[in-house]
Amino acid sequence: MRTMTASSPSGVFNSLALPGEETDGPLRPRSFDEFVGQARVVSNLGTWIEAARRRGGVLDHVLLSGAPGLGKTTLAHLLADAMGAQLRITSGPALDRPGDLVGLLTGLEEGDVLFVDEIHRLARTVEEYLYAAMEDRAVDVVIDQGPAARSVRLTLAPFTLVGATTREGLLSQPLRSRFGVVEKLEAYPAEEIEVILERSAARLGCELEAGAVQKVAGRARGVPRIALRLLRRLRDVADLRADGHITLGVVDDGLAMLGIDQLGLEPTDRRILTALASQGGGPCGLKTIAVAVSEEEDTIELVYEPFLIRLGFLRKTPRGRELTDAARHHLGLPVAEGRSEGLFEA
Repeated sequence: MRTMTASSPSGVFNSLALPGEETDGPLRPRSFDEFVGQARVVSNLGTWIEAARRRGGVLDHVLLSGAPGLGKTTLAHLLADAMGAQLRITSGPALDRPGDLVGLLTGLEEGDVLFVDEIHRLARTVEEYLYAAMEDRAVDVVIDQGPAARSVRLTLAPFTLVGATTREGLLSQPLRSRFGVVEKLEAYPAEEIEVILERSAARLGCELEAGAVQKVAGRARGVPRIALRLLRRLRDVADLRADGHITLGVVDDGLAMLGIDQLGLEPTDRRILTALASQGGGPCGLKTIAVAVSEEEDTIELVYEPFLIRLGFLRKTPRGRELTDAARHHLGLPVAEGRSEGLFEA
């Protein structure tokens, strides 16, 4: 399979490696058999792909949703490879004019897979061109202006659109309804993260002790991308301090350098909780928290809040965010007497 990425918003493609592929490429699964986790999603995709291949047609359009780092882009690569198709990659923010999208669509060959990352960020005028492209395999282009204007319908080769989104709720209903396959990726359990770490360590050529694997997996927040980022940084520490062996001591030193505590909380997580505590525990608006910790609102909502909510450290209410007693306990803050909330055991 040959991967192509958009070199400009105009939809011109060059045969270039993906951003970060020099480091990410060796760790990316090369087939669905190597993909760890998301068993239901992988099984479903395998069924739809095999059915499409037996019919000799193209796979229906696919929407993949879930938090950043769970494997949406990787699944798009594997999907295209399983279909024996060419993968073309772009993103919602890069397609800011209808002409950009039309250029991409008309350049597709039969069976191609077009991957649009962050598809919820498509401009509405661009999105509307996708409707006919997905349903009728055609786009209508207006030529000339005024009384001489006329619409010309361009027929497209059969293709599969794979959209990835971290915020499925922001997709318009007309666009979402045109995807025949809709799959949501969930956070990974620690056991699956351990398998990913062991395989990746072998590919990176570093030794990872059993106890070290478990400790790193427990700090990865259920996200493979975070686990691999930690693995690379720990490999750096191990190369300098332990002859390439990632031991428990190396893990402890590396996590301390990164400011990651025993629950996997990063410095920004703790700043968010501390900011809420300084406001009496809330309720507090997202904008206020973002200003207090010098982060973008979207980053807090997409990257940090889901993990804090899963830990039971944060509540989202109609009036704003609230700190829980479990978070107060973890931060070493006093818990108000008479409250019935259970404490999270660290």
